[in-house]
Amino acid sequence: MICLKDGSITASSKQLILGSGSPRRRELLAVLGLHPADVRAPDVDETPQKGELPRSYCNRITAAKAAALPADADEIILCADTTVALGRRIMGKPSDQDEARAFLQKLSGRRHKVITAVAVKTAEHIWQKDVVSTVRMKRLSQQELEGYLATGDWQGKAGAYGIQGPAGAFIPWISGSYPAIMGLPLPETAHLLQAAGLNNWGQL
Repeated sequence: MICLKDGSITASSKQLILGSGSPRRRELLAVLGLHPADVRAPDVDETPQKGELPRSYCNRITAAKAAALPADADEIILCADTTVALGRRIMGKPSDQDEARAFLQKLSGRRHKVITAVAVKTAEHIWQKDVVSTVRMKRLSQQELEGYLATGDWQGKAGAYGIQGPAGAFIPWISGSYPAIMGLPLPETAHLLQAAGLNNWGQL
């Protein structure tokens, strides 16, 4: 809703559409008081290109997600992508438990980057921003590794872990944005939504 000069309130015709099937992103939007009118998960090919660097990859995939979802005149669409990078290596969503184990063994005892890019789109414009955080994972014992894999929490998560779940016990240190590591940087997201017409928390 928008407050007019005479103090009256009028409802905006804009609707927020979440272009992601991630429940974590929906939860993070709720922190800002935002509840999407609809959820539309785009279907894009997330295969990295040859020689592609993680940050470029994350921004390209986010842009592709936004491009895959047409915005009606009364809609604001939000898309995002989170990428885990160990040096120049992109660590996407593991295809099975064996790949998840291999990812976690490589991350164990080391620092890595988590990149989240956000795109906000209307029928006329698109705004995009990325946030890079550094994460250190403790050295995992075999018992910790196999115990975590047994939870199944690694499924559908870049780098085979989610900091907001059981794997949070493996992360003693971060530098950057905790919500961005979860999947949506809140200050940057709020700024992009304001640029698209979000004037008050929870109100379009």
